[in-house]
Amino acid sequence: MTRSPSPLRPFVGTVFVPAAIFGIGQGAGAPVIALVAHDMGASLAVSGLIVAAVGLGAVIGDLPAGRLVAVFGERRSIIGGSLLGAAGVLVALLSTTPWMLAVGAVMTGLANAVWGLARQSYLAEAVPLHARARAMSAFAAMWRLGFFIGPLIGAGTIVVLGTRGGFVVQFVAILVSGWLMARVPDIPRPDVEPGAKPTHVTLPAIVTRHRCLLSTLGSGSLLMGAARASRDAVLPLWAVHIGLDATQVSLVFALSSAVDLLCSYPAGRLMDRFGRSFVAVPSLLVLGIAYAAIPLTDDLTSFAVAAVVLGVGNGFGNGVIMTLGADIAPPETRAEFLAAWRLTHDTGMFAGPLGIGLLTATIPLGGAIFALAGSSVVGAGLLARYIPRYVPWPPRRVDLPETTGDGTPTPAVDVATDA
Repeated sequence: MTRSPSPLRPFVGTVFVPAAIFGIGQGAGAPVIALVAHDMGASLAVSGLIVAAVGLGAVIGDLPAGRLVAVFGERRSIIGGSLLGAAGVLVALLSTTPWMLAVGAVMTGLANAVWGLARQSYLAEAVPLHARARAMSAFAAMWRLGFFIGPLIGAGTIVVLGTRGGFVVQFVAILVSGWLMARVPDIPRPDVEPGAKPTHVTLPAIVTRHRCLLSTLGSGSLLMGAARASRDAVLPLWAVHIGLDATQVSLVFALSSAVDLLCSYPAGRLMDRFGRSFVAVPSLLVLGIAYAAIPLTDDLTSFAVAAVVLGVGNGFGNGVIMTLGADIAPPETRAEFLAAWRLTHDTGMFAGPLGIGLLTATIPLGGAIFALAGSSVVGAGLLARYIPRYVPWPPRRVDLPETTGDGTPTPAVDVATDA
């Protein structure tokens, strides 16, 4: 009996491999931003702000990204985003002041937002629904694989070219990944006749039309973003607090990241089989439990166990928000809606680590981490309450309860269909 080909196979060369290459670039460039800033005389606080500028650029970039993809299509948006990202890395590579480096970081974040939205929009439309979660999780896993490998390649380049060698790897990776993914065809908008000029919806109009969804399910997305992104701040800070050295911290972080990577694709298969809540809610609960356990650790072994649990929760969260966005996006305004949806998650990813830093300035670090654990549990509750409302399982046709700006109900959409 002949086995049917995988529905994800057509996307290997145009989506998954480019995602891994893009991740290699990000993994090579991210660790050196603070080091380059410090070498140019920036204080530790300013260096941290420059690192955060990448996330700030992504949040800002979410605002126009939907309009750009809707106007120019996925392919041209990917090309433009890649060129902008390469330009941002080039500015960082040639920077002579910390603020010039910050400009390059913001440009890179802006490009990431456009590139990310374009590839999500493409997968949302092109992948069969019965394989959607696997596609999103596989995409996230490939990016994380690249991010895991990137620092190793960057380290070798740094030996030859100096600290800024990480930027050289990132520059090449952005160009190569952009070239590979630029081969994807544009997906025609269902509401546009061939040859007709498309109409576009502004982001404020999208937010107004879907205000109920974005304020409920979107709040859960925001808290998930905060919980997942805060790991990168919590683990190093608590490790320093209990006296671990840099080598121990690196090993624990690598172990947590490896577990994270291993859990990504299984999470997608579980979502495709049992529904989105089956993975999304436990993911945030596990993150909350891990964060609550971290302040109770006081040695390498207990800290490593908590970090592994954190990796499990983070890994099962890979692809959840992208999958939910693809499920609920109205086909006629897919790109514009995904921009608003991504903004909820990216805001959380930016605010989470920032919140940890601000809270630590006023309360003990352990208290700040406990607060993060509490917000993770609240996020799990929101997802448990509202995913079944907007993405029911088993798949069926539903009417979204939002209304348009003039009070007219939004049309029914197929949030899922049987495979």
